[in-house]
Amino acid sequence: MANKRLIEVFTAGCYICENTVKEIKALACPNCEVIVYNLNKKCETNECENKAKQYGIKSVPAVAINGKLIDCYNNRGIDFEALKRAGLGQC
Repeated sequence: MANKRLIEVFTAGCYICENTVKEIKALACPNCEVIVYNLNKKCETNECENKAKQYGIKSVPAVAINGKLIDCYNNRGIDFEALKRAGLGQC
């Protein structure tokens, strides 16, 4: 079986972020592993903060697929079509 596609979602736990998380989870297929990092809640190992710095995240919600931050900040929101083109929901 092929490796799962890693979908990392960075949020602040707000209403807008939570709606994005719901939409991403709804779009994800069995071949997608969705991990949500709430940057308002500190990770015990600082993994979420370190990853946000590594990806150069400046605003949330933000999404990385397979280790690459997706450029989907059109009109200050998530471009779900860009996420699909990057592999979200493709089995």
